[in-house]
Amino acid sequence: MRLQATLLLLASCVPSTLAIYRDEVDHIDFHHALLGAPSSHSTFFLKPSSSSNASLLYTLSEKSLLGAVNPRDGSLVWRQNVSRSAVPAESGILRASDGTNAIVSAVGDYISSWSALDGKLIWESWFFDESIADLELLELEDAATPSAAKDTIALFGGKTGAVRRLDGDLGKAKWEHRDESGDIPFQVSSSSTDVFYISLQSALLKGYKIKVTSLDLLTGRQKQQLTLNSEGDISGPESVLFVGANTASPLIVWTDKTQKALKVNVIGTKQVSTMNIDNTSGEEIRSITVHAPKHLNSLPHFLVLYQTQSTSWAEVYHVNLQSATVSKAYDLPRLEGWSAFSTSTKDANVYFTRVTQSEVTVVSSASHAILGRWPLQAPPMDHALHAVSEVVSKGDSVAVRSAAVLESGDWQLIRNGQTEWTRYEALAGALAANWAEEEYQEELVHQLEVEGHETLYGAYAHRVKRHVKDLEHLPEWLKDLPKRILTSFLTDEVSNLDSFGISKPVIVATENGRVYALDSANHGAVSWSVKAAESDSWNPVAVVTQPGTATVYSDDGSSVTLNITSGEIIKRTPATTKLRSVAIIDDSPSSLIVGISESGAPVESVDHPGFFVTLGGNDRVLGWSASNNKFPVWEFLPPQGQKIIHATSRPAHDPVASIGKVLGDRSVLYKYLNPNLVLVTAAGESSATFYLLDAVSGQILHASTQDGVDTTQPIASAMSENWFAYSFWGEPSGPSDAKGYQLVISELYESSIPNDRGPLGSVSNYSSFDALPLPYVVSQSFIISEPISHMAVTQTRQGITTRQLLCILPSSNSLVGIPRPVLDARRPVDRDPTSTEAEEGLFKYNPFLEFDGKWYLSHARDVAGIKKVLSAPTLLESTSLIFAFGGDIFATRATPSQAFDILGKGFSKVQLLMTIVALTVGVTILAPIVRRKQVNQIWKAS
Repeated sequence: MRLQATLLLLASCVPSTLAIYRDEVDHIDFHHALLGAPSSHSTFFLKPSSSSNASLLYTLSEKSLLGAVNPRDGSLVWRQNVSRSAVPAESGILRASDGTNAIVSAVGDYISSWSALDGKLIWESWFFDESIADLELLELEDAATPSAAKDTIALFGGKTGAVRRLDGDLGKAKWEHRDESGDIPFQVSSSSTDVFYISLQSALLKGYKIKVTSLDLLTGRQKQQLTLNSEGDISGPESVLFVGANTASPLIVWTDKTQKALKVNVIGTKQVSTMNIDNTSGEEIRSITVHAPKHLNSLPHFLVLYQTQSTSWAEVYHVNLQSATVSKAYDLPRLEGWSAFSTSTKDANVYFTRVTQSEVTVVSSASHAILGRWPLQAPPMDHALHAVSEVVSKGDSVAVRSAAVLESGDWQLIRNGQTEWTRYEALAGALAANWAEEEYQEELVHQLEVEGHETLYGAYAHRVKRHVKDLEHLPEWLKDLPKRILTSFLTDEVSNLDSFGISKPVIVATENGRVYALDSANHGAVSWSVKAAESDSWNPVAVVTQPGTATVYSDDGSSVTLNITSGEIIKRTPATTKLRSVAIIDDSPSSLIVGISESGAPVESVDHPGFFVTLGGNDRVLGWSASNNKFPVWEFLPPQGQKIIHATSRPAHDPVASIGKVLGDRSVLYKYLNPNLVLVTAAGESSATFYLLDAVSGQILHASTQDGVDTTQPIASAMSENWFAYSFWGEPSGPSDAKGYQLVISELYESSIPNDRGPLGSVSNYSSFDALPLPYVVSQSFIISEPISHMAVTQTRQGITTRQLLCILPSSNSLVGIPRPVLDARRPVDRDPTSTEAEEGLFKYNPFLEFDGKWYLSHARDVAGIKKVLSAPTLLESTSLIFAFGGDIFATRATPSQAFDILGKGFSKVQLLMTIVALTVGVTILAPIVRRKQVNQIWKAS
């Protein structure tokens, strides 16, 4: 207690609170700016400026994030969220033209144009009740301004199909063509003279005919219409393999139903060329992919990739522009395993790049001769789903860089067979995470616990044996000693705190069935990644860590346990009952994990001390006893018209350093400390009610109703120690009410009178099943400038350090830590604080809470898409670990009361050592002189 009191006094003397300094960025934190898995049809290399040959990688990901990536190092240049559509869309479309600083994207009913260099918005348009089915840019060269923005041809599907030509500078429609026939709008294409509208016309008996409508480029008027007899082969849009655009001879490619013949039509003609598919493997063809250039001046060549379960091969075809016929030019060999092809153009030349699990090869579309072959430097690589490439010719040789999207969700750039960088885009779908503890750390803790339960002699003998056993590590320790001594003087405190629990691995489970281990000591580098899900239905609800292992629980009741060091799968359990979540009941030295079903009931009976609370179906909150969980102990139902949307409790690690708040006059206001508190949020039609419950008895201890609440806006809440906070959007219901986003803080005390313990003052013990005394609640609200989507509280080892309320700000893509003293509900209103209040640290209440720049834990970073924040203590009382995930990955260290138990970076160990050496030398030199002087003085005195 004396140590805690001393540390508490020290922490209170340190000014709070600072986020991170500029020179700490990328030292105490790390950030993975993610886009999500790049889509196959909206990813490409592009030269955004005609005055430079430098290219960037552009993609519109499956998360509807549009971004540019520097192919040199994989860093994100810029990104934009284009998910602004009111119409649900399975995927987006992205189109661009080399040398033009404008790229056009479409998602649902929303079309936008962006600057390719910096990602600034050029124009945007919404087309309500119409969904964009396809998008193409007109590759028409303008002699006056060759780099001018290209016009856009957009195909809309809705009640009727529509083709519009949109101005490249303003986004306004120049002309429109409507299709009232009832056909299915499929795609648009273009050549140097025409715009082609491709639709699927229902046949009389079955299947669909492909209908091609030629439109005038300038007016949009129909010029001609052709119908291809494809009803025997086409059963829906998925049956059409490819529709080319912006080439000298745009194509439509499909196969017959038996996949034994390839059929190709040069758009604008009625002729269909049929080529037999040479499948000699005997295996069923699982996929057929067509790769063709998208430039008006490129050669009319294309490649068809065939893949079976175990092999892959390709065929290259040439188109005769005069006769509009198609002929096979050559075959590329059949190889075992998978292949990913990509198309590149240089002037009129077309190159095909093949990436396999062992090598990268480049061929010209004109000949089968291999122009370049590079073995992969680190095979085998994961299965590449698709890739884009950029080929540069150097005399008789070529160089290539390919950006491949792997089955694992990784995005790799391979330059001439060498992996340059990897972006782990699957982390954008992180659903659950937790810190992991190394096994050797827990072993020491276990040994210390054993010694604590021994007799004095037994504990001493046990410690001697432990130290003798540790001698086996002495040679290694002596070997590393010089390096440790040297680095202790040459490095600063930022990179020298691993032994204090600063560098913990983080285990992350993602929606695509993978589990990642992030090394927080190495800027969040991926230590390992494994495929943990055996099926496609994978929705992890929790990651529970034990020393040396981590267990991921899925919502289907299955679980997988992994070794946190290697990622090796140790154990699997099969799917059982559908889970909503899992409850973790801590009881040292082990924890009990209880699965919670959709109804809120435990999936299995256990016999264990403790209580837990679950959310049940039909808007109920249920309280359970872990020792007998067949039936709930209590049940809470909100009033009719309210729906429970959230429930939160105190963190599992929430130590209380002081049972009371010392006031300025040295009296004490005792905190209402109940470890079993649950805050339940219930939303009505235009209101929100926050119920504070006792988790053991279900008793309502406090309730607060907020009227005029927009329940479609985020409502977040958090609680810790003796306080809770929540935020919402409030509409004024009276003349004195405020409108805007509000943050409310409530503090719980045993009594409103200082030095009074209330009804519990004379009670030695009490039970939650008796009538609990109600807390004295002090509340205050603040107007904030933007919504808060999620809340958490910093955690430290002993709870002495001032806490911060961690808030995710989705509007500004930021993470802030609001210091607890700023949110003190006892701040004086409409007056300055008295001398005793000022001594206590209170200052005048201001209804508007402006987020101070020093509170931004994310600094100037754009931390986008964050859904959840985790906090964990370290061995340093001043420091709390923070990990945010759900979109981007961000981690940092927070010191709410500054680092009062760490030497600062300004402290020079070298200077200290030199001072000690100088004092030692000085004492050594001066000691004989002083001794001689003393002897001489004695002789003179005598």
